Amino acid sequence: MKGMGLYMRDMFVKTLLNIAKKDRNVYLITGDLGFGVLKPFWEEIPNQFVNVGIAEQNMIGFAAGMALEGKTVFVYSIGNFPTLRCVEQIRNDCAYHNANVKIVCIGGGLVYGALGMSHHATEDLAIMRALPEVTVMAPADLVETEHATRAIYEHKGTCYLRLGRGGEGQIHNTIDNFRIGKAIKIKDGEDIVIFSTGAIIDEVMEVNSMLKEKGRNPGIYTFPTVKPIDAKVIEECSSQYDLIVTVEEHNKIGGFGSAVAEVVSELNGKRAKMLKIGIDDQYSSVVGSQKYLRDYYQLSSPKIFENIISSITSLTKECEQLEA
Repeated sequence: MKGMGLYMRDMFVKTLLNIAKKDRNVYLITGDLGFGVLKPFWEEIPNQFVNVGIAEQNMIGFAAGMALEGKTVFVYSIGNFPTLRCVEQIRNDCAYHNANVKIVCIGGGLVYGALGMSHHATEDLAIMRALPEVTVMAPADLVETEHATRAIYEHKGTCYLRLGRGGEGQIHNTIDNFRIGKAIKIKDGEDIVIFSTGAIIDEVMEVNSMLKEKGRNPGIYTFPTVKPIDAKVIEECSSQYDLIVTVEEHNKIGGFGSAVAEVVSELNGKRAKMLKIGIDDQYSSVVGSQKYLRDYYQLSSPKIFENIISSITSLTKECEQLEA
């Protein structure tokens, strides 16, 4: 991982500021937070920035109204505040009308671990993915964040952009031909392939090193787009590999792993076994740092590694029984 200590949220604001300077129809709205990181935006183009106060549902309705008058509106808040708190407004006011509202969550997953389950965004991908006409993105690093921000600006309709908060590393130098709905290959492998979405890629890269020490060479893909999912890559990998592992900082139900499983379940012929790694179907009621909670909920690299090794062992035994 390169560039540790850099911040996804800073990359998002930097990218959006460059876009908004060229397009005066682009607006950024916040729900009374993020002032440190948003300061460059409101200082340079204050007429394209609005603070609606601690009123997230009104923020979404306000953004929808502006979008229906021809603006492209980015709304910015933390954790569940711009999504779960506002599902009805996103559904009825934005998505139903295909409004150009781009919902940005800072702190996806367990980033705000010490603030408790109200701030743990662990069901957001599932809920946003279930809304028709909503594009759902969760970039893995700074480079994916920049490309994803530009992509949703150019994409007509309602979009959700789920970001980490800080300290994320950088896995890409550049990305050629970034597109919504397209997975990105990090490396080819043998037998096992790991699909990851969002900033938990740092754990995945550590797992890659641990598996190599055991003589395993996993393929790795990042999926900056959760919806529409890259069905072509999933189909190709399902025929090429014996085991697909999905990793997400999110509930196992309804999120990224479920999106991949939906594709795999409808494939004909040979298809890979699947292992979904995420939070079990429970509320993240424990508090602590993101690192502590990842380990607690089996999302740290050692726990992911153990889970994969266990699945490989079971798969090997199953193959031996079939051959016997």
